[in-house]
Amino acid sequence: MTRTHVLTGAGSGIGEAIARRLAGRGDRLVLVARDADRAAELAGRLEGAVTIAADLRHPESLAAAVADANLPDRIDSVIHAAGIVDLGTVAELSVQTWTEQLAVNLVAPAELTRLLLPALRAAKGQVILVNSGAGLSAHPEWSAYAASKHGLKALADALRGEEGPRGIRVTTVYPGRTATPMQERVHEQEGREYDASAFIDPESVATAVLTALDLPRDAVISDLTVRPGPR
Repeated sequence: MTRTHVLTGAGSGIGEAIARRLAGRGDRLVLVARDADRAAELAGRLEGAVTIAADLRHPESLAAAVADANLPDRIDSVIHAAGIVDLGTVAELSVQTWTEQLAVNLVAPAELTRLLLPALRAAKGQVILVNSGAGLSAHPEWSAYAASKHGLKALADALRGEEGPRGIRVTTVYPGRTATPMQERVHEQEGREYDASAFIDPESVATAVLTALDLPRDAVISDLTVRPGPR
């Protein structure tokens, strides 16, 4: 049976790997992109995908964008894979930097989930939140990003209790450092040389996400940590 998934962050990294895997097996994709140009690019890359143009830095814009998209009445999953990171000490970080990371990494997932809950309930679907090791512990210069990811864990935990009785499964995936454009940006901010081969392949995280999605309905993977394997 073909399933329908709404996905953020499909343009690169973990989100792109998940999108390609789902499309490759014939599932229907609804991809949230930051603007019309990015939406057109993703639609061209993944044949048959439907796109929604909405900037996650402005979660208040999501309601109108979702309403205009004329989505199906049943959605099998929403996968939150988009994220941004800007490092800095608490003494240095601006209000704008805090606000953008909280908006993209936490408020937008909460709002998009809220908007899609009726369709998720109809399908007894699943919410998957791609979190981070920073969602479990915070290190110096990671305060804003880690705060957004700690909040994302809280969102998942509360949602699981609220919507579990309606048949919705909620899964949080905590990848360690993964070879993505975001990781390259982190290394740039840290002033370190980037070597993609030293980190988790995004395909491995995508496998973990699909495992949670495909688990029989008598069980749920609520929290899944993915760490680099031995080299």
